[in-house]
Amino acid sequence: MNKPIAPPRMTGFAHSETMPGPLSPSSASSILAAVGDVTFILSPAGKILDIAVAQGELASHGFASWVGSDWVDTVTPESRGKVAEMLADAVKDGATPRWRQINHPAAGGDVPVRYMVMALDEGSRLVAVGRDMRGAAMMQQRLLQTQQSLERDYIRLRQAETRYRLLFEIASEPVLIIDAATRRIREANPAAHHMLDADDGALIGDQAQTIFDPRDRDAFVAYLGAVEAADDVAPVTLRLNNARGAADISARLFRQARTALLLVRITAEQDTVADHHRHDATLRDVVERMPDAFVLADADLNILTANAAFIEITQMPSIDRIKGARLGSWLGRPGIDLELIIGQLREHGSVRNVASILRGSAGTEEEIEVSAVVAPMGSTTCYGFTIRNVARRLRDAPALVRDAPRSVEQLTELVGRMSLKEIVRESTDLIERLCIEAALEYTSDNRASAAEILGLSRQSLYSKLHRHGLGNLVAGDQ
Repeated sequence: MNKPIAPPRMTGFAHSETMPGPLSPSSASSILAAVGDVTFILSPAGKILDIAVAQGELASHGFASWVGSDWVDTVTPESRGKVAEMLADAVKDGATPRWRQINHPAAGGDVPVRYMVMALDEGSRLVAVGRDMRGAAMMQQRLLQTQQSLERDYIRLRQAETRYRLLFEIASEPVLIIDAATRRIREANPAAHHMLDADDGALIGDQAQTIFDPRDRDAFVAYLGAVEAADDVAPVTLRLNNARGAADISARLFRQARTALLLVRITAEQDTVADHHRHDATLRDVVERMPDAFVLADADLNILTANAAFIEITQMPSIDRIKGARLGSWLGRPGIDLELIIGQLREHGSVRNVASILRGSAGTEEEIEVSAVVAPMGSTTCYGFTIRNVARRLRDAPALVRDAPRSVEQLTELVGRMSLKEIVRESTDLIERLCIEAALEYTSDNRASAAEILGLSRQSLYSKLHRHGLGNLVAGDQ
């Protein structure tokens, strides 16, 4: 805890021989009257014996009429305790006098006076020297009023800034604030980011000319120079970068915080805007009509939108029943396929033709192939999935496709389409069939000799021949 700071102790003069002799009553009275704005001579009990007022203004408040009154009766109620403490300290041995503020009631309001009380004639009389504090109070009042005025101005400034910031943000017209010295973009509203296909905040700090076609960048820099020199420069038509079409550019110079800035407005030509909207509409129509299912999901794999083919393959009644649902409710084996696909997407950005299954709402399962890509949308990440139903293609394939694979490559292609148990069974059948075919070829299709070479009974060999479809049961038996 901070200790209270003790008042400075009063010390006497260093050379007593320089002091004058006993002062006359008139000299002492003059000195005491000159020390403060008002001076009281008090009895030890606090009765006012005499008053000296240095300023006529204090006399107008009735100070001179208080002779014979108790000092405590001339102050406001909250100051009476201070008066009692000052009188007690003045007659106390070793006590150091200190200044205390006392308020006197008056018709125009309380009069603040700062007093210090000292004992005279070994405590037979007291002297209270007071200094008028109205000047300091008035100065404090002015300071408070100035501070309140500044706060009101600051609030108005913040409110105006909020209004203009809101107008800047919601404006449909692209607007840029460019540093006139460096030609760098200081601010850009959302409409400018949308028009230039940039993420929020991505344009800040870039050179302004980079948003235009390289062939028109020098013309844009020259136009900004003309705007700095004159106020009536007509707008100019320039081509935007990345084949976004032409746009009308108008600029205005202004200053803020001693910095020259340029406010640049970009108005795209109507043909360019119409083409952009028309292409967007065409793209949406193509995605909606494509035969393969398409679904767009957020970073948590919640469905944002999907086309008609996805609604059909999931056997759901409408798109409203799909939006917001988890993609894992239909796609892939739980805890396996989607986790692998998302891991590949995060590492490579895209995946192609991953074998999986799709579970319909009626409990059906279809074999599918999934391709996916990362689709950034502003500051968030989304995933686009195309899903192709391959069940009909697998069913319509020749029976040889479902026979035992003929090579290790064919076996590895089964990963993702079949479980490990099924793949092991397929590989066992492959080895068994290859061995039987080799034994028959070695014995010139003599079943008895082939069974002996393979270490099988003749009945076991016939059974395996029948299971693998390797001819009738008696041909080549002799």
